[in-house]
Amino acid sequence: MTKELKVVGIDLAGSVKRDTGFCVMDAKMRCATAVLHTDDELLARTLESDPKVVSIDAPLFLPNGRKSIEDRGPPHFRECDRELLRMHIRFFPISLGPMRMLTTRGMALRAALEKEGLEVIESFPGAIQDLLGMPRKQEGLPLLSKALKDHGVGLGDPHSRMTGDELDAVTSALVGLMYIQGRYRAIGDPSEGLMILPGPELPPPSSRRPPIRG
Repeated sequence: MTKELKVVGIDLAGSVKRDTGFCVMDAKMRCATAVLHTDDELLARTLESDPKVVSIDAPLFLPNGRKSIEDRGPPHFRECDRELLRMHIRFFPISLGPMRMLTTRGMALRAALEKEGLEVIESFPGAIQDLLGMPRKQEGLPLLSKALKDHGVGLGDPHSRMTGDELDAVTSALVGLMYIQGRYRAIGDPSEGLMILPGPELPPPSSRRPPIRG
């Protein structure tokens, strides 16, 4: 019997005190979401889901030449970050304030999942939404929810209201499915980690939404 294909999307928070969005998506883009907090919860739910790919919204690697996230000096950007700049998509550098905590947690989670034999990719829901012509969560959760549904994503109970963290986790899972299907672009330098975004056959830069980090 063929194992059902699943993808996990995680909109990771820098602190366990804040909500982390979690999504399991199948090959038909049907989703089940949750709000989680601890690393143990994330690991357990991910392993339980047995995904082909785990797509995480968080920096998962340091720039080449940077020995520690605690360093105050350069380099502050990875090649994938520079590519986002060229695409006019704003973001927070990994060395900026709360991003240090998020990067530390993201790298640790990647290592733990890879130790379990899972493939982990880095994603960025805001950039994915821009490239797919979707509104970001800051423009309104109902608008983002509708855009995901219009794209074919099944969000489950129509009466349930997902949080912004859950909808971003859904977006991360969506690009994870695109990755499996070969409909993606990988930006950056492989030696310092690639970021996975929707493929170039999707809407051109002129149709993208105004860049808002989120």
